Amino acid sequence: MKTTPGVYRLSSQSRIVLAFTSLIALAGFIWPFFYVGNLHWIFVAAIAASAFLLISEVGIGSIDAKSIALLGVMSAFITLLRPLGAGAAGLEPIWFALIIAARVFGPSWGFLLGITSMTTSALLTGGVGPWLAYQVFAAGWIGLLAGSLPQKFAGKLIRGATEKFLLIIVGIFAAFAFGILMDLQFWPWVLGSNTQLSYIPGGALSENVSRFITFHFASSMAWDIPRAILTSTLIAVTATPFLSALRRTYFKAAFLTPIEFKNAVQTKA
Repeated sequence: MKTTPGVYRLSSQSRIVLAFTSLIALAGFIWPFFYVGNLHWIFVAAIAASAFLLISEVGIGSIDAKSIALLGVMSAFITLLRPLGAGAAGLEPIWFALIIAARVFGPSWGFLLGITSMTTSALLTGGVGPWLAYQVFAAGWIGLLAGSLPQKFAGKLIRGATEKFLLIIVGIFAAFAFGILMDLQFWPWVLGSNTQLSYIPGGALSENVSRFITFHFASSMAWDIPRAILTSTLIAVTATPFLSALRRTYFKAAFLTPIEFKNAVQTKA
């Protein structure tokens, strides 16, 4: 199987598992618009599907032992970055590392990096709660998006200023998308039931969507805009050396190259 240097390609099996996982998790985000009851439990199935994705990638050889080791190293790096911002006013310095690493190693690896790094960082910062499953899959989707960016245009590799510009756009989009996804888990509970922006259980779809949009823009811009500025600035400053370092790691470690052992032949002098 031929691959673009530095990128893991999704197998057909992995595409199916990843699509299934994402659909399950998406149902956990949008349940207020379509279902009266709470679907937090659905993330149990989504997390199980994510574990199966990792196992299947290892089983078919799309991710090898060296790739898993690097996944652990990058997860630890992002975990250590998270307390620097702790989410204060949206100043979260983790997204640039996730986006750049996912760009180098591809969508499935980026998805797994988002999930593992958000989980471990929550354990470190004490951020474990009902919101964690939402954060985990939001981060996974951001890694998936960054890893899915095209590697070539008109037959030429996308590198240099063009690549950096694409990553900055993804960083800005991710900052606002993360805010929307987090508000989806927060909005049904935070306002009670007696305000003009409150969630209406079993209410009309158009009414709840309108209330959510108004709530989001009224409450989240002070977080989303600083997050977008910080993420895009860090990408602009670090993308070139970070991309180069990760790509050198890919080639020097010979990821996805089978290890072969040859019998030593002893000869007489």
